[in-house]
Amino acid sequence: MPTFAAVDIGSNSCRMKIADVQQHKLHTLYEDREVTRLGASVFETGVISPESMASTIRALKRFHKATQTHVVDTVRVVATSAMRDARNAPAFVEWVKSETGWNVEVISGLEEGRLIHLGVVSNERGARGKCLMIDLGGGSCEVTLSDQGRIKEMVSLPLGAVRLQQEFLQTDPPTKDDIARLKKFIRRELQKAERKMGIPRVALVLATSGTAAALSEASTAVAKKIPARKGGGKKRAKAEQGFAGTAIVRAIADRLSKMNNAQRAAFPGINARRSEIIIGGAQVYAELLERLVLKGFRYSTMGLRDGMLAQMLAQTDQRATSHKKFEVERWDAVLEVASRYGVDLKRAEQVRAHAAQIFDALKPVHGLPIEYKFWIESAAMLQDIGKFMNHQGRHRHTQYIIANSEVFGFTPDQRGIVSAISRYLGKSRLSAVDRVMRTIPIEEHAHVQSAIVLLRLAVALNQDRASDVLRVRMNIHPKRVTMLLKPGRTGAELEMWALRKEAAYFREVFRRELFAELM
Repeated sequence: MPTFAAVDIGSNSCRMKIADVQQHKLHTLYEDREVTRLGASVFETGVISPESMASTIRALKRFHKATQTHVVDTVRVVATSAMRDARNAPAFVEWVKSETGWNVEVISGLEEGRLIHLGVVSNERGARGKCLMIDLGGGSCEVTLSDQGRIKEMVSLPLGAVRLQQEFLQTDPPTKDDIARLKKFIRRELQKAERKMGIPRVALVLATSGTAAALSEASTAVAKKIPARKGGGKKRAKAEQGFAGTAIVRAIADRLSKMNNAQRAAFPGINARRSEIIIGGAQVYAELLERLVLKGFRYSTMGLRDGMLAQMLAQTDQRATSHKKFEVERWDAVLEVASRYGVDLKRAEQVRAHAAQIFDALKPVHGLPIEYKFWIESAAMLQDIGKFMNHQGRHRHTQYIIANSEVFGFTPDQRGIVSAISRYLGKSRLSAVDRVMRTIPIEEHAHVQSAIVLLRLAVALNQDRASDVLRVRMNIHPKRVTMLLKPGRTGAELEMWALRKEAAYFREVFRRELFAELM
């Protein structure tokens, strides 16, 4: 069974979790964490300081040794808010690669939220109904509305604990004016969440990451000191264990705002490192819970690393429970982008179905990795989105939109592959020196070209058909491939003509002749 490692380079800390697979489920082997404050200098100066870089590299080298000790098969390393904002992020990425051999993937706030959502719903039973998830890290805060394990709405806000500390709270304890400016900024940003989600009306609110953990512990400690109502007894105390009520969170946030660092560190549940950045995060939680009319939140130990591990499992084990969820989530994302740009989904589905059929039938010919079937199907659904900008040059526009859009479940490299497949469906032919191909690993170029040819065949089979769908059968011979078409009510002359036009490209790539005949 494979062993996976997920490394999260956050704005406040670096975290790693290693897990292996047992009976199609993840089993944690090792965890590590180091507070590096990578975002502290970024939110003040726009660049990562040499000191923060060095401390993060030391932590990553320790993580790297752990992956060797546990003989990890696959390592995924992602970076979040600080790296998204830092002007010198590319230099740091190269430093990490030179020291560890790891490729750092800088993910967007929405992708971060999607992975956290995946980690929570894969491990928390209560998250499979309708619930709200809040993840407040060092640089950003992701708020996700989930229903039946599927994302309904999501917003990423610049309300991370380290970011707020650096931008608003320069004295200890902070002044009243500093707190007033902080609250005003938080309210302005939270209006975006309120406009997008309204009042979510959920029974369960799950919060992740360090600020939520600290507030949960502090709330439990404070709640124990509040006299229970008559008849409440043990039932009330048990109900509040691990739960942070809105009123208590507000009271804690306002009390912490008036304390100096030493006093905050002595507050129950707030440790010395967390006390340095807790004020901004506590104010965000208090304001968010009040604004969205929520009773409070329950802390979850799940987070970004768990989502990364769940996705790695889903991509390698089709019998894992997360596999089907991940596939559905990715396909929903493709359909959402297609709908956003006015694609005719019925016609696109016909192209997709033919592309999938051709991929399966011609496996002995193309020899593509299995994941390319999904990339080709995605490209089939998205091939016409460029028309939203302009019909002329639509293939170039399609490539640009796919490569630069947020498509849940797709890494930047995967979006690059799908966008390249969609790019060369007109008169242009793929060239390794094209700008489109520069970001795609050289070892994938031949695969991309084969995928392009397969999708061009599927497009040829759907020449503005008004009603019926052609039925196709393929015969493979050592030196040729014959596509047999059964005409529908509208005939198949255009499709026969289009397929014959593709014969030369097919021969160039697969070294076989392509023939199109009627059944």
